[in-house]
Order: sequence, then structure tokens, then C-alpha cells
Amino acid sequence: QVQLVESGGGLVQAGGSLRLSCAASGRTFSRQAMGWFRQAPGKEREFVAAISGSTYYADSGKGRFTISKDNAKNTVYLQMNSLKPEDTAVYYCAAGNQGSFMGSMQYSRPGSYDYWGQGTQVTVSS
Repeated sequence: QVQLVESGGGLVQAGGSLRLSCAASGRTFSRQAMGWFRQAPGKEREFVAAISGSTYYADSGKGRFTISKDNAKNTVYLQMNSLKPEDTAVYYCAAGNQGSFMGSMQYSRPGSYDYWGQGTQVTVSS
């Protein structure tokens, strides 16, 4: 069982930065693939970034977002720079057994992950 708690969301002006954190419980953190997803009002949950040895990014965040993982702290981060109003959403952290990911495409699918946090709101004003 893995429990995930996100933090670091807030209100920021366009062009600003935020760093989201996701603290995980459980002894298997080092063997988990970790992902960040987001969901804006009226829209489906969409992939942002994932890490499992390699890193994976949605086109919307390439060059602006960086995902990292600290196994010693059981924490995964999402550094977001050059934020845009369209980045406004609730951001969710997700975890899944990295051994079950059989291809890069699976990292972008919400159904590939077993555990989810409650989400943290990110609002970017123009």
C-alpha cells in the first residue's frame, strides 16, 4: 500500500514558477514509477510527467517542467517554470509498480497507476 500527499500548489502569475511535492509512504517507493497528472474543470485528467529511471513528459510541459525523485526522502517533485494560464488545474501524483510498465506509452495512461493522491490546486493568473 502506498499513500501519496501532494503539496506546493497555489496561485502564481503567468511566467512564474512552482514546485510541487508528493510525499509517499511505504517501503516500496524506490520500486514505484511516479507520475504527475492534472485535471482542469470540465476536462479529462491528462498526463504531465513521469519518472522511472527515465523521465517522460507531455508535449505541453517539455522544456518548462522537470520531474525528479528522491528515494531517500520518498518524495517526487515537479518543478514548473514559465507557467501559463492554461496550466491551471488540480495536479495529482500517482504511483505504480515500475515492473508493470511494459512500454513508454503506459506512463501517460492514468489506468497504469495503482495509487493516487488527493491533488493540489495550481492557478496561474494572466
